[in-house]
Amino acid sequence: MPLHLECADELLSTTRAVRKRLDFSRPVPRELILDCIRLSQQAPTGSNRQTWRWIVVTDPGQRRALADLYRSVATSYFEESRATAQAAGQDQTVRVYDSAQYLADHLQEAPVHVIPCLLGSPPEEGRASAGFFASIYPAIWSFCLAARARGLGTTLTTLHLRCAADAAAILGVPEDVTQAALIPVAYTIGEGFSPSQRPPPESITYWDRWTPS
Repeated sequence: MPLHLECADELLSTTRAVRKRLDFSRPVPRELILDCIRLSQQAPTGSNRQTWRWIVVTDPGQRRALADLYRSVATSYFEESRATAQAAGQDQTVRVYDSAQYLADHLQEAPVHVIPCLLGSPPEEGRASAGFFASIYPAIWSFCLAARARGLGTTLTTLHLRCAADAAAILGVPEDVTQAALIPVAYTIGEGFSPSQRPPPESITYWDRWTPS
């Protein structure tokens, strides 16, 4: 069956990092989360090992604890980054950090926190660790796309990983399991999401060899 290209393009171009338009008042059915994880399992992974694991956090106390942990790292980072962007006159970037701070302030209100994990630990050598995490990020993005198709908003965040051991203690994650992200999930307020402003592909694409203008 041929893909409906228009629908696929809309899904790919309008799956945003949703922060201020998450509906904190509406519960998300467990079945929808499982549907999104089921679809994410079709993503490619290194050596076809499929060492993904997903922690779905709905308990209010655990969500509050994760949110407090997230804010302990995020707030100062956002403030510094926002100030730098403001000084440089980067208005769009300033708005992004304002939105990110809003999410940090309200993270515990998101009805679902999803923590994608990988069995094992990344190699100590930095470049080799790229392959380790490359085994789960396609699945993470598939999860986000599947959520978007079901009227759910997501934001892929990683700042809590600076306190991964503390998060592991909250969630009971074993030492030989690596957390890869924290994804708040909620229904969205409204359906109208538009493509973001991006540079033309010709301006960032080189053919055959690196040839910047």
